Amino acid sequence: MLQARIRAALLGGLFCTIVGCGGSGAPSGDAASSAAEPTLYLIKFPHVVATSTPKGQMAQRFKELAEERFAGRVLVEVYPSGQLMEDTESIEALAFGEVQMIATSLSLYDRLTQKFQVFDLPFLFSDLAAVERFQTSPEGKALLTTLTERGILGLQFWHNGMKQCSGPRPLIDPNDARGLKFRVQESDILQAEIEAVGGSPQKMAFGEVYQALQTGTVDAQENTWSNIYSAKFYEVQPYIIESNHGYIGYYVAVNAAFWRSLPDDLRAGLEATLAEVTEWGNARSEAINREDKQRIVDSGQSQVTVLTPEQQAAWQAAMRPVWDEYDDRIGRELVDAALVAAQ
Repeated sequence: MLQARIRAALLGGLFCTIVGCGGSGAPSGDAASSAAEPTLYLIKFPHVVATSTPKGQMAQRFKELAEERFAGRVLVEVYPSGQLMEDTESIEALAFGEVQMIATSLSLYDRLTQKFQVFDLPFLFSDLAAVERFQTSPEGKALLTTLTERGILGLQFWHNGMKQCSGPRPLIDPNDARGLKFRVQESDILQAEIEAVGGSPQKMAFGEVYQALQTGTVDAQENTWSNIYSAKFYEVQPYIIESNHGYIGYYVAVNAAFWRSLPDDLRAGLEATLAEVTEWGNARSEAINREDKQRIVDSGQSQVTVLTPEQQAAWQAAMRPVWDEYDDRIGRELVDAALVAAQ
């Protein structure tokens, strides 16, 4: 059913005669018989956040540079804000070749691999620089090809930022979270984190969160400053604490069969362009989050509290059982490598 619905969404208004739309990238129709004309490859790239966020800006920049540098050979269609599909749907759509590129949250892959859960261990990384050190380490780079056998090839990691908590009351102490319904991503380790502080985790797609907070379906949520601002969560959350308890980053992946079908020079050129965009965007992500935090403060709609080191330590202690539960599942060697990079 899901695959059929994805196909219907993609085909509606998007009748495609462009070569490279499917997973194989094989020519069809007139394109196959016109050797003189360059093959035009279509890359559909859906994501769920606003164009102003770090991911939104990187996706748009990749589109612009790819189409400029490979004019007549590549067309990149970016669909922001969940216009085409939600993140969990896009992972399956990529594996089936219905879309060609995605940048979905690392937290969403726990049904395919538990290795990515290292990024969700609470209070492992203190800031984006620590995350960067791990992702560029040999162990971090090796994670990019973890899902190749499933038809998903990772090319880069994109940063969003560090996570903060918001709710209907100040969440200064872990006990303040007790009894609250927390929206979390579709991730078991994130569910365990909320349970560790006495909350009730509710797995929910990003596009549903604002209305759920507004209607009281959920009471609280965790996210980066850029997502809290762009999705307007601060309008319906009177209190936000700066906890920096976790990381939101994205696995930039392509359909492996489609990517292998590209001419060598084009594939190499697109990978170089993506690496350039990654360096540009990851360097900007911290500033974007800082600016969006200030916009929230200036709005006066949410009271923002920065946790003291002692208060942060209390949250860390409360969530520590999650480490004990997930260390072996993730892999002790991988956790140790992340710990070394995080120092």
